[in-house]
Amino acid sequence: MQPKRIIMAAVAYAAVIIFVFPAIWMVLTSFMTEREAYQSSPNLFFHPTWAQFGLAWSSGFPVYLSHSILASLISTAVAVVIGVPAAFAMVFHMPGKSSQGMLFFVLSTRFMPFAAIIVPLYIIFLHLHMLDTIPSLLIAYTSMNLPLIIWMARSYFMDLPMEIVEAARMDGCTPFQTLYRVALPVSSSGMVSSALLAIIFSWNDFFFAVNLTSTKSPTLPVMMSSFMTSEGLYLAKVSALGTMIAVVPIVLGLLAQRHIVRGLTAGAVK
Repeated sequence: MQPKRIIMAAVAYAAVIIFVFPAIWMVLTSFMTEREAYQSSPNLFFHPTWAQFGLAWSSGFPVYLSHSILASLISTAVAVVIGVPAAFAMVFHMPGKSSQGMLFFVLSTRFMPFAAIIVPLYIIFLHLHMLDTIPSLLIAYTSMNLPLIIWMARSYFMDLPMEIVEAARMDGCTPFQTLYRVALPVSSSGMVSSALLAIIFSWNDFFFAVNLTSTKSPTLPVMMSSFMTSEGLYLAKVSALGTMIAVVPIVLGLLAQRHIVRGLTAGAVK
């Protein structure tokens, strides 16, 4: 093997270790007791225990889990239902400059930091009596993920041959029939990867959840922050909860790995 390849491989392995080590340490800490977790010197040899997972579960994990599932899945479904037809219309039913202007307007909604819009959102939801409710999170997450869905779906639709769409029109298909019977089946991998990214963004969100919810509809990231008390941080318990929260995105990624790879690399090679 050439020295250059050896160096590149060593750098790659080092980068992987650096990025993966915190996650590995979190998993290991979740099987420790609080005393072992706070030892000054790292301890790789310990008697593992499931106690921290039991404590995290008994602290209301199922309730927080249901809130996260509802907010993530419903907001992603709404964003896909709205965003995919919008992207299809931009590609096949709008002139070039109009499509570019509309895309820039949609993406511009993500340019502003979330911290700059949280106060207006809070005031609006306060007057609508929607604070600390799942619908408030659905609106926030949908607005957060909609530009992502439109942008990614548009890039996938632009890779479709125009002849397929024209053939569907000649066969008498309406725009919606062309979308759902022709365009979507061909670009299904891209749609799956887009939806999965939206679910992960919503699942991991802390900023909107901690500011718009408190007691009635908090999500799992908010639950993790509740373990930071005046007595200190329950490190092992937080690690156990973090491991439990990370299971869902990891499982979704593994199940949809084929679609993610195909979707994210679609159009890369002509």
